[in-house]
Amino acid sequence: MELPKRAMTVKLENNVLTLDGEKKLVDVGLLRRLSQLAPSAFDEGNRLFTKLKGALTQNFVLQTLITQFEVIPRYWSQTNPPYEVDFIIQRENDIFPIEVKSNANTQSKSLKKFKELFYDEVKLKIRFSLDNLKLDDDVLNIPLFMADHTDRLIGLALESRKIHKSL
Repeated sequence: MELPKRAMTVKLENNVLTLDGEKKLVDVGLLRRLSQLAPSAFDEGNRLFTKLKGALTQNFVLQTLITQFEVIPRYWSQTNPPYEVDFIIQRENDIFPIEVKSNANTQSKSLKKFKELFYDEVKLKIRFSLDNLKLDDDVLNIPLFMADHTDRLIGLALESRKIHKSL
């Protein structure tokens, strides 16, 4: 399997991942502490959480992906026009682009663009969000609280798509 040319490998050192120059802590608690947010910030809703919720959510999802897949997730981007996919995971011989959404807007031009560019290599696009678990054509939406079950959910979604195609 060949990964897209702009897929970046990651470096894991001292509990810090570097994805294309952007550092991400493997532990959400460490990120919260280094951000100097009190634990109570999570109880205060959007007021304090707005600025960091994207980074915290991505780190949370990354933590769960690292424990479920043999290959460390990668990052993909292109410029002109700019697109970026938060993570690319490898499951067996397939790759899956992943977007992590921490707000109500779950539209993803980048997932769509990635699929257009690498049509033959992408069987399923994955989005983590606050929405319910659902398979909408080739997009599997996984609620954030189910992130620990990503590998199993991908398997079920692929099986479901295979059954629907054969009917």
